Amino acid sequence: MDQLQSLAADNIRALSVAMVEKAKSGHPGGAMGGADFISVLYSEFLNWDPNDMEWRNRDRFFLDPGHMSPMLYSILTLTGNYSLEDIKNFRQWGSPTPGHPEKDFARGVENTSGPLGQGHVMAVGAAISERFLAARFGEWMSHKTYAFISDGGIQEEISQGAGRI
Repeated sequence: MDQLQSLAADNIRALSVAMVEKAKSGHPGGAMGGADFISVLYSEFLNWDPNDMEWRNRDRFFLDPGHMSPMLYSILTLTGNYSLEDIKNFRQWGSPTPGHPEKDFARGVENTSGPLGQGHVMAVGAAISERFLAARFGEWMSHKTYAFISDGGIQEEISQGAGRI
């Protein structure tokens, strides 16, 4: 991890803690622990365009443990998809930054999260769809699917079912 990625990860941690503190509700630990991961993912691996978040061939990132939403909102704030005002309203009624993310392709949120395991299964489905499209129309249609899953999510029956596919 280079110095810029490390600085971004530190900012993700600071923003995550600030969101949870201001809301007086939420889970800062997972977001802080995942900051290095998401910083490197967005800077080195994801093929995406922050000016066109609905680009058809963008890589997809699915967040299974929705309570880690401060991590996702923080990186998307650093990329310009959320404003500081948006994240100041974290977990507030009607806010674009609810406690568990809700699908919003235009802002970079690929999946609505809820019960653990759901994001894992959505990522598996997206990866299967991507391979189907690439096989049918050629590799120019290919993209990658990434998922952040948790130990709790893997224990859910729905995740175990997806693992059997």
